[in-house]
Amino acid sequence: MRISRSQTQWQTIIKDHQSSGLTVIEYCQKQQLSTSSFYAVKKKLGLSSSNFVRAKITQQVEFVEDKSLITVTMGKVNISLPSTTSATYLSQLLRELAL
Repeated sequence: MRISRSQTQWQTIIKDHQSSGLTVIEYCQKQQLSTSSFYAVKKKLGLSSSNFVRAKITQQVEFVEDKSLITVTMGKVNISLPSTTSATYLSQLLRELAL
């Protein structure tokens, strides 16, 4: 049996869903609502919320990569590593060089 609801009733239902903490499917099952009707009315009322945000590029920026190096010097030998080298790798390298 189809139940007809007013715009005010749908607004109350949608607000109730938002505060329920339930997914749309869970809420609609609990309230015996059609999910397709829920989404259609929500869209019709302009209450559709989305995590998608349209962005517009207003300024072009140039990405500059940091090229700093970690330099290890042992005698006449220099070893240069990127600054992003992990501490674990660096400590392992130093241990090996100390042998």
